[in-house]
Amino acid sequence: MDDPADPSITQLLARSSTGDDRAADELYRFVYAHLRKLAHAQRRNWLGNETLGTTALVNELYLKLSSGSDFASRAHFFATASRAIRHILVNYAVEQRRAKRGGSKLRVPLDDIEVGSDLSATELIDLEEAVAAIEAENPRRARIVECRLFGGMSVEETAAAIGVSTATIKREWRVAKARLASRLDAD
Repeated sequence: MDDPADPSITQLLARSSTGDDRAADELYRFVYAHLRKLAHAQRRNWLGNETLGTTALVNELYLKLSSGSDFASRAHFFATASRAIRHILVNYAVEQRRAKRGGSKLRVPLDDIEVGSDLSATELIDLEEAVAAIEAENPRRARIVECRLFGGMSVEETAAAIGVSTATIKREWRVAKARLASRLDAD
């Protein structure tokens, strides 16, 4: 029942957007396990302070997702969840770095920029700055990075979320990774 590909998620999203509280509760229970897996994977792969645990990340994610957003589809919902995870982790990393009164930037090799990479708080902030620069150049590439890195989405899931072909995602992902490597190496 926690399969994010289930088409009933789209139906629940539609009912929820009309103000159906029961549908919203059912939707939350339906996607909770998947959101928890995403959050757990991100927490396991991020070597920051363990204060922000999986449950806290899922709770913050739920608050962001339930704050009046209307979702067109299951793909849109999970793309938005990817973006929210990115923002939550980056905001938390900024707070951690601020608490330590600075810290030098660390270089993140291209080989480490994968869904399963281990990033410290400083590296996560460096990655965020690189994604923000890419977003200024090409917003679609930034959405691809969000879906692939922060959402753990496959090429096919990313294509559905963004509304382009898998070939476009593959091509843009190669370019995005090269841009990330270039920006991170410059630091």
